[in-house]
Amino acid sequence: MITRARLVEIARYLVAGVVNTAFGYGLYAGLLWLGLDRYVAQAIGYVLGTGFNYLTYSRHVFTDAGPAKARFVASYAVNYLINLAGLKLVSHVIPNPYAAGAVTTLGVVALNYLVLRRLVFRPRENQGAA
Repeated sequence: MITRARLVEIARYLVAGVVNTAFGYGLYAGLLWLGLDRYVAQAIGYVLGTGFNYLTYSRHVFTDAGPAKARFVASYAVNYLINLAGLKLVSHVIPNPYAAGAVTTLGVVALNYLVLRRLVFRPRENQGAA
């Protein structure tokens, strides 16, 4: 059974995710528009978006968690590799780099929540037991 608190957290995650996605995808699309290669645009967008995402998730979603900067960066490094592989695969089916980037981004949302909740932003009371 999912608690009301968890539902609120998921709702906040989705709202923050929309803001984060708009920021990250806006960077990606803007860099493509400037003429950068899709993979270079994705790398730059990911690096710049990581700091922005940490702020939104740590301050507005996982407010019961202790500091997690190192775990967050590590999770985003793995997430980036998954996203990069996804972009490569999706690009074979969807040649348009804007659409391929959007599909890839949507594909990692649920996975990212699970990683952030279970491995990165652990509740404070579990910090000593981990």
